Amino acid sequence: MKALVTGGGGFLGRYIVEKLLAAGADVQTLSRNPQPELIAMGVKTFCGDVGESDEVMKATAGVDTVFHVAAKVGIGGNHREFHQTNVVGTRNVINACRAQGARKLVFTSSPSVVFDGKPHEGIDETYPYPAKHTAFYPMTKAIAEREVLEANGPGLLTCSLRPHLVWGPRDTNLIPRLLARAKAGRLRIVGDGANLIDTVYVENAADAHLLAAQRLETGSKVAGSAYFISQGEPVNCWEFVNRILEKLGGKPVTKHIPYPVAYTIGGALEFIYGVLGRNDEPPMTRFLAQQLAMPHYFNITKAREELGYTPLVNTEEGLERLAKTFQA
Repeated sequence: MKALVTGGGGFLGRYIVEKLLAAGADVQTLSRNPQPELIAMGVKTFCGDVGESDEVMKATAGVDTVFHVAAKVGIGGNHREFHQTNVVGTRNVINACRAQGARKLVFTSSPSVVFDGKPHEGIDETYPYPAKHTAFYPMTKAIAEREVLEANGPGLLTCSLRPHLVWGPRDTNLIPRLLARAKAGRLRIVGDGANLIDTVYVENAADAHLLAAQRLETGSKVAGSAYFISQGEPVNCWEFVNRILEKLGGKPVTKHIPYPVAYTIGGALEFIYGVLGRNDEPPMTRFLAQQLAMPHYFNITKAREELGYTPLVNTEEGLERLAKTFQA
C-alpha cells in the first residue's frame, strides 16, 4: 500500500502513520506544519492546508489509499474556518483522489454528525442526520461525510469512520482541555452525572482505519458505509473524567450545574461571542452542555462484523498507558 494521511502530524493521524509503517506501507503525509519526527521515520511529508486544492493535489500524487484525518475541531469559533477545512478540504481530497487515481478513501468523521440534541443510547448507523446542528463542527463534518459516501463508486471506493472521544498518550485535545479546566477550577458536572458515554483509545481508532482500508473493496459492504468506532463498553462520563484526572494528578470534579442552566449560559455566550466577533471558544456552548449532560453511546456491531474491528486495548490498559506516558 502507498498511502497519504492528511493530518498525519496530529494526534490520531500520527498513530495511523505509525501503524501503516509497521505494516510495511509506503507513507506520505499532508500537515500544516513541518514534521521532522515523521521525516526521521522515513515518511515523505508535504506542508500545506487541505483547504488549498493545489497542495492536496501534490500530496495525493502516486498514492492508492488516502486516510483523510485532517479537520478543524472545536465547540465554537468562526463558521468560515470550519467550512473551509472540513467541507472545502474534504472536497479537495475527493477531487484529488479522482484526478490522481487513488482507489480508496477512508474518512475520519465523528458520531456528532448525527447528534440531534437527544440522548443516544445504543444507536446504530441507521440513525439519521438531524435537520439542524447546534455547532459548526458537527454541521460541517456531516456535510463532508455525506459527500464522501456519495462519492463512492467504481473509480473511488470510500467509507467513513466515526470514532468517539479519542484519547490516549500524546493527546493534543481532550485531555489537555480537561487538565486545564480542572486546574482553573472551571469543570462542573452538567446534569445529574449519570450519563453513559462511549470513548475510544487512540490505538484502537487507528487500527479501525487500517482495517477499513483492507476491507474497502469493490462489492464489499464497506464501500459507501459509515461506522461507529468505540471501546464497545460505555462508561459513566464523570467517573471516566475523574479517573483520568486521578491518573494524571488532578482533583476530581464534584460540583454540579443543572443542565438547563448550562444550556442557557451556553446559548448566551454563543450570542455574545458572535456579536463581539470573537473566534475563540466560549467556556460553554449549547452543544457542549448537551454532550456533557446526555448519554451518547453506540452499537458497534456493524464495525465488528464488516471491518473485523475489535478494541484490542481495553479501557483499563489504556488508562495505565496514559498515566505512564504522562509521568514519563
